[in-house]
Amino acid sequence: MNEERQRRLTVLRDAGLYLVTDDRQAPAERRRVVEAALRAGVRVVQLRDKRSLGGALLREAEELLALCRAHDALLIVNDRVDVAAAVGAHGVHVGQEDLPLAAVRRLVPPEMLVGVSASTVAEAVAADRAGADYIGFGALFPTDTKRDAEYAGPARLREVLAAVRCPVVAIGGITAANLPEVLAAGARLVAVVSAVSAAADPYAAARALLAAVRAGAPRGV
Repeated sequence: MNEERQRRLTVLRDAGLYLVTDDRQAPAERRRVVEAALRAGVRVVQLRDKRSLGGALLREAEELLALCRAHDALLIVNDRVDVAAAVGAHGVHVGQEDLPLAAVRRLVPPEMLVGVSASTVAEAVAADRAGADYIGFGALFPTDTKRDAEYAGPARLREVLAAVRCPVVAIGGITAANLPEVLAAGARLVAVVSAVSAAADPYAAARALLAAVRAGAPRGV
């Protein structure tokens, strides 16, 4: 594996908390949330925005990438392989209905991480075998940020963790209240949206969640 890609993968594996931006917020508000989360110790940020046009998304990605670089953090762009490649993001994340992994690899530089969403064990195993750098598995719980997501649940997460070798990021409706259930299923990487973005104090929320993940995640996974 490319040395830089391996470095990025190590950062991801050790991150604990993975922040996904909320596209119901304006870009200025998203930037405020990301900045607070980075100060709190978050080291992976995914820019997820299914509403903005390409030019606006490109500008936001450039701004967030500069912020992430200043904090030795990774910026992952959701869905938009073109935007990820254009700004030199650290990675791109695609869903089951987006470009297939093999096609994404042909479009991005070898150092770029490629994550794949999965909501079933079969999808996760297929992504792992195809060479995904990591899998975003969920939705673990019902979530307002993705109402059409299939509900997977912590029990299914446990099955996925036993079936694949690449890192698995648990995602979907995760809050401080249900986080212990996710960690008990074996997760050591947890993605959140509203739990930080909708918090009155995103810095405090991110810091508390990060501490909880690091304290409760299984060792040696």
